[in-house]
This record gives sequence, structure tokens and C-alpha cells, in this order.
Amino acid sequence: MPDQTSPYLHAARGGTSPSRTPVWFMRQAGRSLPEYRAVRAGTTMLESCRRPELVAEITLQPVRRYDVDAAVFYSDIVVPLEAAGVGVEIVPGTGPVIAEPVRTRADLDRIPELSLDALQHITDAVRLTTEQLGDVPLIGFAGAPFTLASYLVEGGPSRDLLHTKALMHADPQLWHDLAARLAQITGTFLRAQVLAGASAVQLFDSWVGSLPLAVYERLVAPHSATALGAVRDLGVPRTHFGTGTGELLGAMAAVDGGVDVLGVDFRVPLDVGAARGREGAGRPVAVQGNLDPALLFAPWEVLREDLHRILREGQRAGAGHVVNLGHGVPPTADPDVLPRLVEEVHAWRR
Repeated sequence: MPDQTSPYLHAARGGTSPSRTPVWFMRQAGRSLPEYRAVRAGTTMLESCRRPELVAEITLQPVRRYDVDAAVFYSDIVVPLEAAGVGVEIVPGTGPVIAEPVRTRADLDRIPELSLDALQHITDAVRLTTEQLGDVPLIGFAGAPFTLASYLVEGGPSRDLLHTKALMHADPQLWHDLAARLAQITGTFLRAQVLAGASAVQLFDSWVGSLPLAVYERLVAPHSATALGAVRDLGVPRTHFGTGTGELLGAMAAVDGGVDVLGVDFRVPLDVGAARGREGAGRPVAVQGNLDPALLFAPWEVLREDLHRILREGQRAGAGHVVNLGHGVPPTADPDVLPRLVEEVHAWRR
């Protein structure tokens, strides 16, 4: 069981003086690691997520290799949908594909609520992982209702989300009912992970940056609040992250009475994101981020200079700072760059 004063948990709770500046990477467990490709050989993504021993091994791989301050549970945002009985497949090179898109009331009626009993493979995987992590915290993982809904309504990945946005405006009641069902599914998925031993959670809203603020506040934020509210009583730090969300950061920070950590992507300076989060939540909020993943391919001197800029911005933010990328590790990133980055972060002195 991690000590609550571990660098990651200390910073995620707003502490400004951890024993070392904490760092982890979104998508650190997965595509860029040769050991990941080796253990995944011959196994589909969803199948790998159903096997607790494999999930634990993949979650632990970047902790061993990089010395990061937190592990993130190896999963996919559609895993709870599959557990609830939705027909979904992750197609290599495409992403999640839904067998029957959801665009009518009858389509929604096919999606049941998710029970904790349907997540035994998830809780087994969390327990196996935390037993081996020791003092390193495990971050639970889930997709936000809007992003899950976008896959369900579009039938798969979409650049413009035309069907999703049309549904939101043409039939707001159906939209709210769909988002509420997904909030229950997401909240149950997060809660199962925490009850099994996860020390924190992160809600990913990958596509919500496509919405204007007023639409987000009216049609999306209440359901993200429900999802995160499912673990409020468990007392773990809650991180809220999306991409392209510069104009939404204040509203995202304010969800469910105020999140603990606001994930800031690489498009907004970290201290600016912290100020927007503070304004939205009405109090200082820890920040996470936000190195542009593209800089992993730059010369070390360039990468190091931008990392130091982010560390200074995090120091100015006025609450805890967890170093991360502003999005996930690209699949073609050199795994040898990340441990050097971790070492540089850990050597930083405020």
C-alpha cells in the first residue's frame, strides 16, 4: 500500500513540497515498449484487458523501466462498455468500432447499467498489480461519458463528431439519458478500481475539446460530475483531463465541487491552465502536464529546455504539480528517452 506522502499522492493532493517532483506518462504502458509488444503478441487489445496477469505485467513494465512515480492501470476506455454488454471491437489502425451505433431511444434501451459483479477481472487485475507495485501508487483509468458517447453514436472514431453533436442539439433529453447511463458505467468502473486498491483516478475526455464552453457546461459537465462523484466518498485524488480543452479548463476543474488535479494538454501554458482551474474551482487545484509529446523526438537540449520551462510554470501554479506529457506517449517514441526525462525531473530542485 503506497504511503500517502508518496511524491505523486502528495502533489495530487495539492502539496507543493514532495520529496521529489513526481512524473508519470499517459500511455506509458503500451505501444512504445518492446516488452509490451512481446507479451501482447497474438492477443487482441480487449482480450489482453480481460487477463488479470497480463494487465498487471503491462501496467508494471514502465514502472520497472522508467522509475515513474505512479502506474496507470492498463485498460481501454471501451472496456467498461464491453463489460456492460455493448458489442465493441478495437480494430488495429482504426480504434473502437461499435457493432450497433446508438442514435435512438431503442438503441439506448439495449445498454444496461454496469454492475460491480461484471468487473471481477478488473478487480483481480488491480489487486495483482498493487501487490507488486508496493509503494508506487496505481492510478485508475476511465473514459468520460462524452467521449464514450461519441464512439457509441458515431459507431467508431470521428474527426468532426457530426452525429454526436446533432443528437445533443436535436434530442437533448435522449442525450442526457445516454450520458447518464454512461456516467453510471464509468463511475462503477472507477469505483471498482479504487475498491480493489487504486490510489487515485483519472477521467479522460479525449474529444470534449470539440465543444464550446456553453454546450460543455449544459450537456456534458453534469455527467462527468456523476462519474467522478462515484469515488468521492473513497477519498482518492481525482484528475480530469481532456485534449484541446483550453477554453474548458475552468469548467472541467469545477466538476463535482472541484477536482483535485487538472490535466493540461500541451496547447496551454501550465501556469495559465492552473489559473483557469483555480478560477473555475474557486480554490487552487494541482496541475498535471504538459510537455508536447512531439518533443520526445527533438534533440535532448531542446527537450530539456522545454521541460525546465514546464517545471518553472508548475512551480508558479501555486499548488501541486505532476509532470506528464500533454497527451500520450507516441507509439514510435524511443523508450530510452523517457528514463532520461524522469531522471531530469527527479533532479529538479524548486
